[in-house]
Amino acid sequence: MATYDIRPLQLRILSVLMAVDQVCRTHELRYYIIAGTLLGAIRHHGFIPWDDDLDIAMPRTDYDLLIAHPEWLPEPLELVSYETDPEYPLPFAKIQDAETTLIERMHLKYLGGVYIDVFPLDGMTSNPICRRIHFIRYFFLKKIQYFLCRDPYRHGHGPSSWLPLCCRALWTLPQIQAKMQRMQKRFDFDASELVVDHDDGLRGVMPRSFVGTPTPVSFEGRTVMGVARPHDYLRQKYGDDYMVVPPHDDRRQHNFHLLDLEHGYRTYSGR
Repeated sequence: MATYDIRPLQLRILSVLMAVDQVCRTHELRYYIIAGTLLGAIRHHGFIPWDDDLDIAMPRTDYDLLIAHPEWLPEPLELVSYETDPEYPLPFAKIQDAETTLIERMHLKYLGGVYIDVFPLDGMTSNPICRRIHFIRYFFLKKIQYFLCRDPYRHGHGPSSWLPLCCRALWTLPQIQAKMQRMQKRFDFDASELVVDHDDGLRGVMPRSFVGTPTPVSFEGRTVMGVARPHDYLRQKYGDDYMVVPPHDDRRQHNFHLLDLEHGYRTYSGR
């Protein structure tokens, strides 16, 4: 668990969410709070007390439209994705506050600000065998992506460096990102009975009706957009006892290398 006061971080990323909510309303984009953020809304009426991030998801057509128009975001917010930054290490986007700095792990060479995660939602095949093969291939590519972004000498110059170096010899990050996105886009969200957040793998596959039309939900006293059937969604993702607060030792939290809410990440560049 983190040793710092988490509340200022939560309020900062809440301000990012509210700005994104306004952009989505203005430009008629669909979005949903998901994962632990939605669980917090239902179980705690806001952040899970120890949660230090915030997740939203967008159907692929809306997601791509936002990616194509980063200028819609007000300053100091920035949209970062592999489409906007060739060194970006993830298959989904972030919207970050450029007046802050956040370094999650030093062995991944990416510097940015406090953020919310933005996940694309795609369609998924109803064939269970094809679905399993799809995710075997997808997570193979995701592992290559990780090794391409990781410091190959994180554990020294011995055998542990060989796999990351081999990946760098065979592929580039833009190649792998493009392959992953082609897989994600194979099935259309609005034409599929099943939809998926690829980052969740097979566990993220669910009936599109669970997500449905964005539905207002209260979060920290604000009205934001959640899924149409939140209890079905949460039961699918976390099991039947999702309303039970876990014991202290099971409460997951990031262990950030550096968090600075007063200085923009560009002041750290080159250090």
